[in-house]
Amino acid sequence: MKIVQIGVGGWGKNHTRILSQLGVLSAVCDTDSQRSKEYGEKYSVNHYESLDDLLISEKFDGAFVVTPTSTHTEIATKLLEAKKHVFVEKPMTYKSEDGEKLAKLAEKNKVILTCGYIERFNPAVDVVKKFVKEKKFGELVMLEFHRENRMPLHIKDVGIIYDTSVHDIDTANWLFDDMPHVVFARAGKIKHEHEDFASIMLGYKDDKVAIISSNWITPKKVRKFNAVCTDAIISLDFITQEIIVEKNDKTETVQNEKQEPLLLEIQSFLGTIDGKNEQVVKSQEAVNVTKIAEAALLSSQKGIPIYLDLK
Repeated sequence: MKIVQIGVGGWGKNHTRILSQLGVLSAVCDTDSQRSKEYGEKYSVNHYESLDDLLISEKFDGAFVVTPTSTHTEIATKLLEAKKHVFVEKPMTYKSEDGEKLAKLAEKNKVILTCGYIERFNPAVDVVKKFVKEKKFGELVMLEFHRENRMPLHIKDVGIIYDTSVHDIDTANWLFDDMPHVVFARAGKIKHEHEDFASIMLGYKDDKVAIISSNWITPKKVRKFNAVCTDAIISLDFITQEIIVEKNDKTETVQNEKQEPLLLEIQSFLGTIDGKNEQVVKSQEAVNVTKIAEAALLSSQKGIPIYLDLK
């Protein structure tokens, strides 16, 4: 299998490392010629500054698009038109209608289009998903997410909702196995061009709710959530992958093998290309996350709840 990567800056260098480690990386492309050359030479693969040149010169099965969100639509369209399997880092697109077009194009050309919602591949989140599915601690009724950190230096074109909150929107949809019908949010900016703090409430059927709090103000990195079930509260740390279950007067730590989520996510995409029935984020699920992010921004601007009908 041959895989190319478009964009090797910021978060992208981690994808390059893993793809090379797995022996599938065949070329890299970055508009920054120095960076493209550096990573091409580092991993002994061909390097390009132009996607068009790469498409003419390289034979490959799939591509990773790890570029600024504003460029995703144009790059993914060219790759899908060339009938390549495509993994786009989150969020898939800035506008949901662009995401819908990509999803239709992938379907038409019978190729896989997925999006990098990495927390689905966090082994600890997978354990919580199993608990919820089996109703081990009763019914899941509420999720509370907290993500705090300084703003990443490589993020230039989106605010915290599109960059950070989208992870928790996707995780909430996955854990509830449902889409919200109402969104209410408040967001604002203190230090940056786009919003750098946000609180989002997602309403699901049967009064189930997810509350997502994110900010780029706190100096310390925090990535946690609580799953409130009818018989217990499950607390999870995305970073340490530690799971704690509090039930009545008893608290227990769930033993779980720690693994790198990005490695698992990439292996899953490669497995899907190979025809194995792997878990990947469906393109429509990624489009829905963008629709919810759009609704959150609109809700914050207008100060009203936004009602959705997502498929």
